Amino acid sequence: MTSVLKRVLAAGVFAAGLISVAASAQATQYPLEIQNCGRTITFDHAPERVVSLGQSNTEILYLLGLSSSVVGTAVWFDPVMAQFADENAKIPRLADNDPSFESVVGQRPDMVTTQFQWHVGPSGIVGTTAQFDELGIPVYTAPADCVGKDNTTGGDGTRIDAFSMDRIYQSITDLSRIFDVEDRGTKLIADLKQREQAARQDVAGLAHNDVSAVFWFSSSELHADPYVGGQKGAPGYISSVLGIKNVIQSDDEWPTVGWETIARADPDIIVIAKMDRRRFPADDWELKMNFLKTDPVASQMKAVKNGHVVVMEVLAMDPTIRTIDGIEQLAKAIKSFGLDK
Repeated sequence: MTSVLKRVLAAGVFAAGLISVAASAQATQYPLEIQNCGRTITFDHAPERVVSLGQSNTEILYLLGLSSSVVGTAVWFDPVMAQFADENAKIPRLADNDPSFESVVGQRPDMVTTQFQWHVGPSGIVGTTAQFDELGIPVYTAPADCVGKDNTTGGDGTRIDAFSMDRIYQSITDLSRIFDVEDRGTKLIADLKQREQAARQDVAGLAHNDVSAVFWFSSSELHADPYVGGQKGAPGYISSVLGIKNVIQSDDEWPTVGWETIARADPDIIVIAKMDRRRFPADDWELKMNFLKTDPVASQMKAVKNGHVVVMEVLAMDPTIRTIDGIEQLAKAIKSFGLDK
């Protein structure tokens, strides 16, 4: 059987599967109970006024066609997906980073979604789940930030279980049920899975080449030890999908590791985060790039000398719906560097 015929047949099976699953989607029955991050949250009807704290959750809602239900957003790292620029511009942005509790409840939400427990959780800096419970406002937390993860260790937490896109698919499934749009959720998940599989196939032979990478998120100061992607976070997942080695062995989400240690590992690829946020100087990707070229230690790494530096949108390096974008971008870069030969 030719490769072309195989792809045609695979596409046909995939399309048939979409039709079958979409046809089986049933209307949500209310009241609906959802198990979420160790809590049971109940919805008497599809929410009509949602405040979304976290860009990934916000973009999932938009992709599900629910922007008209979003009355406020916060916690942004990058520009919104281009296709939602006009819709997003009409929705109040409560803060780029951390909104106040008062600004959230001031939107009179009947649901709050949060991407990170440290914003809304047992001891959230925006508010606690108990505070929202007292007001009768259900809080939905992205499973990617709480399932198989210990957020009591400080910082960004420690992953007990490795992140996978299944956590994002769970968010899509839950939100599509809550809003009674399960058919849209099913189609979105199928599309993301197809894209991931295509990226895997693009670099299918890479596992035999012993290619390694490091993922640099940011640094508290430009010359300080950088925050780099741990083994069990999104960078670890991207690496495992593409068959490359993440040289950072820590289970912490974004541990700090010295440049001397990274240089000894001498990764083939350095991935640096690009973001609009400016909490730290090294949030600026151009400063990162200049550092790599001029620092006496970092500049000696083969990835820098060979120009194997990938600038990646920061959300793709976090456990978000855009992790798929990161997989696709890195697969493309690997091929352009000739590392898949």
